Amino acid sequence: MNKIAEIFDSLDYGPAPEGPDQAIAWLDSRGRRFGHFIDGQWTAPGKTFSADNPATGASLAEITDGTPEDVDAAVKAARAAFKSWSALSGYERGKYLYAIARMVQKHSRLFAVLETMDNGKPIRESRDADIPLVARHFYHHAGWATHLAREFPGHEPYGVCGQIIPWNFPLLMLAWKIAPALAAGNTVVLKPAEFTSLTALLFAEICERIGLPKGVVNIVTGEGDTGAAIVNHPDIDKIAFTGSTEVGKLIRAATAGSGKGLSLELGGKSPYLVFEDADLDSAVEGLVEAIWFNQGQVCCAGSRLLVQESIEEKFIAKVRRRMASLRVGDPLDKSIDIGAMVAPVQVERIRDLMKKGIAEGAHVYEPDGPLPAQGCFLKPALVTNVSPANTLVAEEIFGPVLVAMSFRTPEEAVALANNTRYGLAATLWSENINLALDIAPRLKAGVIWINGTNQFDAAVGFGGYKESGFGREGGREGMAAYLKPSWEKTLKASSPSAAPAKAGAANPLDAAQIDQTAKMYIGGKQARPDSGYSRPVFGPKGELVGEVGEGNRKDIRNAVEAARAASGWATTSAHARAQILYFLAENLDYRRDEFAARIKAQTGRNGAEEVARAVERLFAFAGWADKYDGAVHNAPLRAIAAAMVEPLGVLGIVAPEANPLLGAVALLAPAIAMGNSVVLVPSARAPLSMTDFYQVLETSDMPSGVVNIVTGDGEALAKTLAEHDGVDGLWFMGSAAGSVMVEKASVGNLKQTWTSRGLAYDLSDERFAGDYFLARATQVKNVWVPYGA
Repeated sequence: MNKIAEIFDSLDYGPAPEGPDQAIAWLDSRGRRFGHFIDGQWTAPGKTFSADNPATGASLAEITDGTPEDVDAAVKAARAAFKSWSALSGYERGKYLYAIARMVQKHSRLFAVLETMDNGKPIRESRDADIPLVARHFYHHAGWATHLAREFPGHEPYGVCGQIIPWNFPLLMLAWKIAPALAAGNTVVLKPAEFTSLTALLFAEICERIGLPKGVVNIVTGEGDTGAAIVNHPDIDKIAFTGSTEVGKLIRAATAGSGKGLSLELGGKSPYLVFEDADLDSAVEGLVEAIWFNQGQVCCAGSRLLVQESIEEKFIAKVRRRMASLRVGDPLDKSIDIGAMVAPVQVERIRDLMKKGIAEGAHVYEPDGPLPAQGCFLKPALVTNVSPANTLVAEEIFGPVLVAMSFRTPEEAVALANNTRYGLAATLWSENINLALDIAPRLKAGVIWINGTNQFDAAVGFGGYKESGFGREGGREGMAAYLKPSWEKTLKASSPSAAPAKAGAANPLDAAQIDQTAKMYIGGKQARPDSGYSRPVFGPKGELVGEVGEGNRKDIRNAVEAARAASGWATTSAHARAQILYFLAENLDYRRDEFAARIKAQTGRNGAEEVARAVERLFAFAGWADKYDGAVHNAPLRAIAAAMVEPLGVLGIVAPEANPLLGAVALLAPAIAMGNSVVLVPSARAPLSMTDFYQVLETSDMPSGVVNIVTGDGEALAKTLAEHDGVDGLWFMGSAAGSVMVEKASVGNLKQTWTSRGLAYDLSDERFAGDYFLARATQVKNVWVPYGA
């Protein structure tokens, strides 16, 4: 039998190595020693560390470990460049982005080979996925730059953006962050991962070659301390971070109260659901892409296989057969499926997690076959005989390890899929389109792939829910993340209103009447405070005008439980939600004289205008309920992505002290219009307007638990809400110190927060009757659906 016939008979792959010569020549041309790229120039190398090829262990170059002084120089260069760069027309900025895209395409093979040598991923992935997507992002955002003024009127760039990227997609993560930042008119200081800095440095040379103005892009290499210096630098206006959830929490705490913009794209433990009617062979191939792409070093890797019990045995057998044919080896070989892990420390971390999982009862299957004698290689692994509590099921492994469990019903599949602190992505396979489109909205993740996986495009937002972070990259929402309303810079510090004088001694038994204590409103019912105490409400002259319950941690717990039980509000039709908001406005208007009198009793002001504004605001958001929706993106793939606008979930709201009715209603209305259930803490000094308001709720068909009202000290209750893992978002209007406290306390589950930071927000302004709070009450889920031939 001749050689060709033997090949067709055995279907064996021979080696198909990619030459590293050009990448080596570039490294040699730089002397294999790199400083930073600051203000359009290369600094002399400082204290360095080695960038190693994980497939061989050989040193590729020496990289400078950035100091706080290096970061400061880069920030100063970026600040100096910001004025002229942001003043350019969008068309002019777009031309630079276009030039970058063209240069990336022109040198795509160099970038791909260098990326594979530095990172260890197979050349097929860097060549066919990463680098084309890098060029796509710069092309896409060149267009956003051109149309920015038309599409985002009244917005402006943040200023200097600090960007910290991981090692799993070094150049692609750079593009995800730099492209929208420059399109918006920001300047950047970017730190690549210490393991994989080389393509970022090659990109810096591209910026130099196209004549990008000095200081617009600054690349500072280094280890963790360099990133910390960026996060803590006082002259950086926005931080964008991709990396581990643990580090993301530290950044959230470090930036609390600073007013810096913050985007966090963090870890994941994504479910991969296979239903009994799925095309199993296609699902197996999708699974290979989901978990063994880039050696499983992917934040959205489909690392939790959930397969329907009726097909579990058959499907697992197919997976094992497919694993046996996966080729592990030299990532520069184009016939290789699984390359090298990024570094020895990552290999050891994965092995330690595997040992722990096995000790807890897990069974591990690895296919036969040798691993390369040197380098950071691991075999693909399939883990079975686990429960949701097993370490390998709960923790992000970030390696080529697939954990499998089964389910019986679609309801159980959803429960298992959502049983995680993460919420980055999910994949589901089913030939029943009705089932697929029923399951997708119920999965708590920012990206859903139906009968496909790992689909990405610059036109489609990417980002997570829960502890997978917040903010989006790509698409319109990713562009918006690098812009802020222009009027925010005009805000002044709010003047704390003087506490009303108290008449007589503060004896808790002093009360003008038998009982004026307004109860709380939890789960659609009036509820006495757990504390058993009440707090007096005084008028402007110190007279007692009523009492309310003194809310505590248990009251918040009860309110959050009621709000979570009312989660069906999110799936109530937008038309129905709008109608109930109209009812609220109508019934409040019927009682306008009563509410105006209550405002006057508490504040001394004529309350008629405030009531009228509150009615208008309810009407405004009733009108928005069925209009603030998503879009369908036509990505250059055989699919469409439906960008679905979803509520955050349970939203805590601490209303401002001033304007006791309007201040609460202006925040409550957009939250419930978008389908959130709410725990509201009204003005501590004038809470009676909102304890009266629950009578309006009761007469307006508002479902129980959608709105819960807990009275008491705003900052104390805000802390409890911020720490509560059942709360998905928190809005706080209060002091600067209270805002810092809320943002720091929110790190437990990385809930999304908005705080006033002690600034004077006039909620009667019409700018708050639109998307300012609607955007903060929602998150975008992109659902990818196969479409077209």
